[in-house]
Amino acid sequence: MRRSPAALIVLSGAALAVYLSLAPVPFPFRAQSAVPTPTPPLVPVSAAVAQRGDVPVDVTGLGTVQAYNSVLVKSRVDGQIIKINFSEGMDVRPGDALVEIDPRPFQAALSQAQANKLKDEAQLENARLDAERFKRLSATNAVSTQQLDTARALVGQLEAAVKGDQAQIDMAQTQLDYTRIRSPIVGRAGTRLIDVGNIVRATDTGGIVVINQMNPIFVTFALSADALPQIRSRSKIGEVKVTAQDSNLGDLATGTLTVIDNQINAATGTVAFKATFGNDDQVLWPGQFVNVRVEVDVRRNVLSLPVTAIQQGPDGPFVFVVGANRIVHRRSVKVGMLTKTIAIVDDGVRPGELVVTDGQYRIQDGSLVDVTAPPSPG
Repeated sequence: MRRSPAALIVLSGAALAVYLSLAPVPFPFRAQSAVPTPTPPLVPVSAAVAQRGDVPVDVTGLGTVQAYNSVLVKSRVDGQIIKINFSEGMDVRPGDALVEIDPRPFQAALSQAQANKLKDEAQLENARLDAERFKRLSATNAVSTQQLDTARALVGQLEAAVKGDQAQIDMAQTQLDYTRIRSPIVGRAGTRLIDVGNIVRATDTGGIVVINQMNPIFVTFALSADALPQIRSRSKIGEVKVTAQDSNLGDLATGTLTVIDNQINAATGTVAFKATFGNDDQVLWPGQFVNVRVEVDVRRNVLSLPVTAIQQGPDGPFVFVVGANRIVHRRSVKVGMLTKTIAIVDDGVRPGELVVTDGQYRIQDGSLVDVTAPPSPG
């Protein structure tokens, strides 16, 4: 039996519908409507919370730690070292005996001076008795006035000799005392420059040991002459705070500015400064290089961010602000001041907002981020 074309078309359409519904592998145009759109990956970034508070304005430079007092201990007499009473690196106090020199020649000189004084004192006593006798005899004209005057002159001469003998005794005693070399300051002894048994002389230039006073301690540094007006203005209000930092900008100690040099170095355009630090824990060491931060002002109640949050674009500075849904938004800001670590923002960010501080090169406006280093509470 012959079928009509219309019937064939209907049967073909029904067969195609059954095949599409039962086919194990869908056609591409069906897969596009069935598979969901994938979620874009999260970009790891670091962020910090914008906070309002007081921000110090600092001038920074590089400084060198210098001992508060430094003494090269030397001998003041000639002789042989017979004993050393200190250990290298030990703390010493004023009056501590560091070195002993053979005292015997100086003890002999002292004894001789004392003996000379006793001899002259005996002669003086006899001369006084003679002068008294001549005085009585002169009253009866038994001796001449010239003899009396001579006796009195001899008394005066011997009195002067006794005083000279006492001076010789004092000098010999001083020389004997110099055989015990004592520490003139409180501080720390360095490495020994000479050993027991060596002959030392007062004219030697090498010395025996260097003692450095460690507490308090100085830090000397130079800053651009442009910073001088700010520092001088601050010093008129009160003490200028100075902070010493290590190479990683970690704070070591806090002190005060004590010296501003009286001239600008014409060759470098800098001014030399000196700050004094308490150094009870001895974190500062003579000769150590430190970063120096001088506080010249304090900005009160301002909004601040880590300086790494500020980015520069064609339209000026901007930041990436992390929203509640972890989507970042690029926002232009007005920067009031930049330091090495902190940026003061006058406009564009509100307190409490989370701002990206690292990883900005991987994101753009609308990126979805994962804050891998959230700010600590408070």
